[in-house]
Amino acid sequence: MLCTLGIYYIFPWIRWDRGVYAPDQAILIDMPNRRAYFFFIDIWPQEVYYLVGILIFSAVLLFFLTSVLGRVWCGYFCPQTVWTDLFIWVERIFQGDRNTRMRRSRLPYSINTIWRKISTHLVWLFISFLTGGAWVFYFNDAPTLFEHLINLDVPITILGWVLALTFSTYFMAAFAREQVCTYVCPYSRFQSAMFDNDTLIINYNKKRGEPRGKHKKGDAWKNNGHCVDCSACVQVCHMGIDIRKGLQMECVACGLCIDACNNVMKNLNLPKGLIHYSTFNQINNPTKENNINLWRPRILYYLTVLSLIGIVILYGLITRSPLELHVLHDRNPLFVTMSNGVIRNGYDIKILNKTYVDKKYTLVVSGIKDTEIKIKGLGNIEADNISVFANSVAHLRVFAYANKTELSRRKITFLIQEHNTSFYDVSNSIFISSRN
Repeated sequence: MLCTLGIYYIFPWIRWDRGVYAPDQAILIDMPNRRAYFFFIDIWPQEVYYLVGILIFSAVLLFFLTSVLGRVWCGYFCPQTVWTDLFIWVERIFQGDRNTRMRRSRLPYSINTIWRKISTHLVWLFISFLTGGAWVFYFNDAPTLFEHLINLDVPITILGWVLALTFSTYFMAAFAREQVCTYVCPYSRFQSAMFDNDTLIINYNKKRGEPRGKHKKGDAWKNNGHCVDCSACVQVCHMGIDIRKGLQMECVACGLCIDACNNVMKNLNLPKGLIHYSTFNQINNPTKENNINLWRPRILYYLTVLSLIGIVILYGLITRSPLELHVLHDRNPLFVTMSNGVIRNGYDIKILNKTYVDKKYTLVVSGIKDTEIKIKGLGNIEADNISVFANSVAHLRVFAYANKTELSRRKITFLIQEHNTSFYDVSNSIFISSRN
């Protein structure tokens, strides 16, 4: 819980130097500027395929982990589990353990009970507010937004997101809890399709535990199982299930029942492991070694897919060009015949400078003999001296002039070349000289 909460709350505050003209927040999704930053990676809108690749990689990784370790995501890393654990911990601090809370619930309300309940909910709301606030930090510069929040000077949209996430966290972790996993989350419904006989699951050793029953200290264990029917495993289960009835859909494999049972076994001077992690193969073959079999077709398939996706993403990042050129031909009019008979075509051009330094470029058009180009931006711009600011997009209006060609449409090529380097990009378009 400390690890996952630390990642969530601390990551927006980590700084990453990208240069003077770029944000220094390590993880930032900049919606107004349509940019996403992840440490050394910055993703432009035109590169959304990187996000798609990362999402696919994450999904396959989840399937792989499920096949090997069962519902390890649900039990240890899912936000619903983590925040529910945190809320239960707070509840235990103010209101005591389960038996104490049940005893208080049977008594008439008192000042002591009321202040404990109110304090619990106030801390829950505070944690929920921190959760909502931390989420919006991922979409804004964290120190700046934090200062605005302290001064109560934030846009209504940001405040709306903070409040919405605050109350949704409060509701889901304080009240809904296991109902979210059972009835809302789709993962619990289809995760069993990724299980096989070597997937890690929670198992109750019936052979050792049955017949269960109460046990007095000093009595012999003859004809009695080691399960003393204390229900500790049921009491600690977030999902409210009894693992002694076998593996159930609701089980998130968090292992709390294992810890609770091991504590009881320790007090009874009995071996631990009455409830333990196991696999179907180990359950059916008790003499089998307690090892996870990674060399099985399902795992090899997932590893192959993960490797291919990872290689493609890595190759794309390594060979990624710091320069992009996009050309769009005018739709209306398609061309203009000048008074001297020369044909003019218009184009909208975007030049993406993905570096954090101002750059100068040269634009060249080829494909038609004696083509002349004129560029309009903020004033007339020379084709061999196009300036683009760091980490930005230059929008230019380009006119190409040429004599009427034999074909009504001719393919032409726009090439943008960075000064003093070998970086360039090419974009193909057409030159139209007649309607036929």
